[in-house]
Amino acid sequence: MILLEPTFESDYSFAHNTPFHLDGGGSLQPLTLHYAMYGRPNSERDNVILVCHALSGSARAADWWPEMIGDGRVFDTTRYCVVGINVIGSCYGSSGPGSINPQTGQAYGGEFPLVTVGDMVRAQEQLIVNHLGIKRLHAVAGGSIGGMQALEWAVRFPHRVARCISIGATPLSAMGLALNHLQRLAIQNDPHWQEGNYSREDAPVAGLALARAIAMCSYKSADLFNERFQRRPNRNGDNPRKSLHDRFDVAGYLDYQAKTFTRRFDANSYLILSKAMDTFDISCPGESELETLHKIEAQLLLIGISSDWLFPVSDVKSLAERLRLTGIDARYAQLRSSHGHDGFLADANLLTPLIRPLLISSREERRQFHARAVGSCV
Repeated sequence: MILLEPTFESDYSFAHNTPFHLDGGGSLQPLTLHYAMYGRPNSERDNVILVCHALSGSARAADWWPEMIGDGRVFDTTRYCVVGINVIGSCYGSSGPGSINPQTGQAYGGEFPLVTVGDMVRAQEQLIVNHLGIKRLHAVAGGSIGGMQALEWAVRFPHRVARCISIGATPLSAMGLALNHLQRLAIQNDPHWQEGNYSREDAPVAGLALARAIAMCSYKSADLFNERFQRRPNRNGDNPRKSLHDRFDVAGYLDYQAKTFTRRFDANSYLILSKAMDTFDISCPGESELETLHKIEAQLLLIGISSDWLFPVSDVKSLAERLRLTGIDARYAQLRSSHGHDGFLADANLLTPLIRPLLISSREERRQFHARAVGSCV
């Protein structure tokens, strides 16, 4: 598949004179966000869809969600302007542990402050409103920690969001917290971690690889693993019954995924973003869940993934029901996929019929869409 290139891609820096204060008590000054745009805002600037990425994603949303973004796709770039923003703490252009700390002239490393999903969204709002001049988003959408961001937008800035699409996202369960803890320990127990103050040439690669392998087990389903790998020896000729180091096929898969991941991601960023996932709560600081939910003005679509055991469908459905009980226009839909939590990426094409009705919610929008769809078939 040929990836769609952004129409525009750049950095936005702010908080030069006044620090950007973080929920955990730290601050950043200045703060840089890397962003990418696909398509263009219309004259009213009301056709913008913000797509929020998952833990290892980037602002280039069409790179990791190609089935969703482009001409004729659900996020149609001939109708909408799609914006992706790399979150604080990541390693793809926004301020993160690898960025230079202006106070020391060295990379932040282990000194980078903790961030929350709320911090990410407050920074995004600065870019969307103050830099791009977008007063209200047509929609905000994302999966996993991207779905957390979408929900956070709906509660933090209710007047700025018309539609919220959150896929496979709720506050993490105790099992999810446990798995994230083990992933961080894998990195922190690597002797090369050096309290986060490592060089690129001597990074904690083994720890990051193990963290990713643990994560992959939580992103996929047991049925998918059984279907793909069963109990076959690794396809490179290993014989796990003859040698301690020889592997089964599923182990070869995990090792491969871990190795390729370490080439493109940073260990400190992994620590910061996984911790942000842990601390996500639907409630705003100092408020009960009920008080927070009453603020929402957007239409909400919560999508559970049938085989997801990291964010079980029961948890997603329960959140949708609580939203409806408070009078919010919240709908629940289910993506049927054997890919587990990764289903929103691996079976992205199946999301289109679930999402499109929410995006095309007015009679005139539906008429225009159907006219265009009929014309494209001639």
